[in-house]
Amino acid sequence: MPDALLDVEHLSVRFLADGRLLPAVNDVSFTLTSGSVTCLVGESGCGKTLTARAVLKLLPENATASGKILFRGEDVLALGEKDLLRFRGGRAAMIFQEPMTSLNPVLKVGEQVAEQLRRHLGLSAATARRRVEELFAEVGIPSPGLRYDDYPHQLSGGMRQRVMIAMALSCRPELLLADEPTTALDATIQGQILRLIVSLSRERDMAVLFITHDLGVVAQIADFVGVMYAGCLVEHAPAEDFFSGPRHPYSQGLLHSAPGRHCLRLKRMPTIEGTVPALKDMPPGCPFHPRCPKSSPQCREAAPPCAATVNGMGGEHKTVCWHV
Repeated sequence: MPDALLDVEHLSVRFLADGRLLPAVNDVSFTLTSGSVTCLVGESGCGKTLTARAVLKLLPENATASGKILFRGEDVLALGEKDLLRFRGGRAAMIFQEPMTSLNPVLKVGEQVAEQLRRHLGLSAATARRRVEELFAEVGIPSPGLRYDDYPHQLSGGMRQRVMIAMALSCRPELLLADEPTTALDATIQGQILRLIVSLSRERDMAVLFITHDLGVVAQIADFVGVMYAGCLVEHAPAEDFFSGPRHPYSQGLLHSAPGRHCLRLKRMPTIEGTVPALKDMPPGCPFHPRCPKSSPQCREAAPPCAATVNGMGGEHKTVCWHV
């Protein structure tokens, strides 16, 4: 197993609301290695985006984080503001979900990328512009010199997303966090962006944490898969192991609910019955037990342990469940 670039150890995030601390992320641990792509999957509201934001210490004012986020051995949660500014955008970067709301509508897209180069690398305005045009070409933006002077509204959704990718990659980060970067894009553009992210990960030896709800995307790009439910990381495994033998009942339900040949003769698509619990109504024990077909009294009484096995290639398959 390669050395870890990022070690997330027992990360928990709590929100203060109405005088109560509500658990949004609960005791999450995982490792990212250079040159690999890890996909986080799960239903909306399960804590995927919040986990990624915690890695950059980008949390709302009413949120508190505990645990450790070790980037090359240094705890991000312990960094001061100046060190955080150097860390964000320099050593680690994020592609946000909706580029139209992430880009400043009154600034040229090229200038928004060039600002990072001037801040983090100290480049002159002319050198930064040349580098931005090179980045635009690298991510597949045609006529990069002309596009530099465009405003966000003048670009298509796919081109805006490529600008966001160029911005995230501008300072050659060691870690890239991608929050559903292909949402609302057509299939052709989605495929191009996925191939781009994977190829840059390999070429630059960059670790990628890719957040998505699309298991088809996961099957295309993932080296490792993490499944989140109600703020908990319930399964983490090498991608091949996950797709050949998911162990957690929730993971099994997700794969069974995905469109495929098994659905062709069905009148109704398979679903996971019930809904994700609200933060203020989190059940005791395993949070999935109200929806789980394997639920037992033990599941309702105590949080399940983490069971781990190692495959022939040295990959660890972890599952948080009483029935594994």
